[in-house]
Amino acid sequence: MKIEVSRINDAYHLEATNEQGNKLYMDGSTEIGGSNLAFRPMQMLLAALAGCSSIDVINILKKQRQEIKDYRVTVEGEREKGKEPSLFTDIHIHFDLKGSLDKEKVQKAIELSLEKYCSVAKTLEKTAHITYSFSLE
Repeated sequence: MKIEVSRINDAYHLEATNEQGNKLYMDGSTEIGGSNLAFRPMQMLLAALAGCSSIDVINILKKQRQEIKDYRVTVEGEREKGKEPSLFTDIHIHFDLKGSLDKEKVQKAIELSLEKYCSVAKTLEKTAHITYSFSLE
């Protein structure tokens, strides 16, 4: 796996490109001279957790022939105060699903993702306590 990051402006606006040519952007906060033009790297970690677990959950539920009509995830993280580096200590991820779904199958899919399959969760759990909740409609 290879990612190339290049600077776009004279501050902190960055472009990352993967081996397939897909791009994403990062920037720093205004407090350090950035322009808030894109995600900050630590925000990207939370997005990566939501994305990684979402791929797992959707994949597991599809295999169980569960019909997902709408799917959203909200993830919130708390970081260490007054420390450098400031690592995540607590992360909560909430899954909101709509469709013809069995509650027990959804819970099991989320648990399997966060406890077994999601590489991002397994990486973050070394410093952060990860909790989850979900709602079904």
